[in-house]
Amino acid sequence: MSHAPDLIDLRSDTVTKPTDEMRKAMAEAEVGDDRYGEDPTVRRLEELYAELVGKEAALYLPSGTMANQVALRSWTSPGGVVLAGKNQHLVQFERAGAAKNSNIQFGLIRETDGELRADDLIEELQLQVHFGLEVSLVCIENTHMPSGGRPWKIDHLEELKAAIGTIPLHMDGARLFNASIATGIKPSEYASLVDSVMSCVSKGLSAPIGSILAGSEEFIARARTERQILGGQMRQAGVIAAAGIVALETMVDRLAEDHRRAKLLASAVADRYPECGLDPNAVETNIVVFEHKDPSSFLNYLRGNDILAGTISPGKIRLVTHKDLDDSSVEQALRAISHAP
Repeated sequence: MSHAPDLIDLRSDTVTKPTDEMRKAMAEAEVGDDRYGEDPTVRRLEELYAELVGKEAALYLPSGTMANQVALRSWTSPGGVVLAGKNQHLVQFERAGAAKNSNIQFGLIRETDGELRADDLIEELQLQVHFGLEVSLVCIENTHMPSGGRPWKIDHLEELKAAIGTIPLHMDGARLFNASIATGIKPSEYASLVDSVMSCVSKGLSAPIGSILAGSEEFIARARTERQILGGQMRQAGVIAAAGIVALETMVDRLAEDHRRAKLLASAVADRYPECGLDPNAVETNIVVFEHKDPSSFLNYLRGNDILAGTISPGKIRLVTHKDLDDSSVEQALRAISHAP
């Protein structure tokens, strides 16, 4: 009996499987009731992340989306305005949740190479103030997935922080550790310029579930209440938090391999489709995004070659590298792309 070939999955880094070390840690995790703050493994994960990003406290949540939604509820009041890039995950994939969960409205700003530029933000801020609206929060994404996983330049983030004054700044750092590995900028250096930060352990870091939100002790106290309101309160969550600890301790440095392989894919795409405008030199992390005139045909062609990929918006294809890919699987993808119709 023949077996179906293994598929090369380039759809997302969320498809990663936990490592053997993670599975062992999960099986042996010491647990308690996190509702009462009695799960020692959850506490250790929260303390570890807080230390890595240089914040006073942290909170473990089931997903990055919930972490962002909790941050919105913790910083804003109904009717307030949140300034964010028009293509950020928080806007494109979470705006319905933001409307229902927080009753806020977005002031949208164009992005330049995945960043919000200070001049553009000031212009939007002045517009909101002119109409008597309160700007409660500014949000950024690092790395910025829709632009192809671009990391923020630290001097641009400094300029943005200076421009907004006392308005809180939240970083959707779902792939913050990818940004850090690509730039050499420590997570704590990035996070020192924001008031709250969220990172996923379930993407490139390969844990099976979870994200962590960090900020001041006062902010995390509010966030803990908002997590409970949204139903994100967990009980013996040390079973999954244990994998997150392993992720933070052992899986960060290897992200460089994902970045190297993504650049190879970007070069193949640029060679096959020079008209798509993709610059391989701009691919710094593990995400390749490019325009294609017929995404369905391209994706079907890849599927016929045992390769999975996806789109993030009409006409835009995304390829994502991760730890469950090796050089041989990437080489197979490179050959397929080079012969794509």
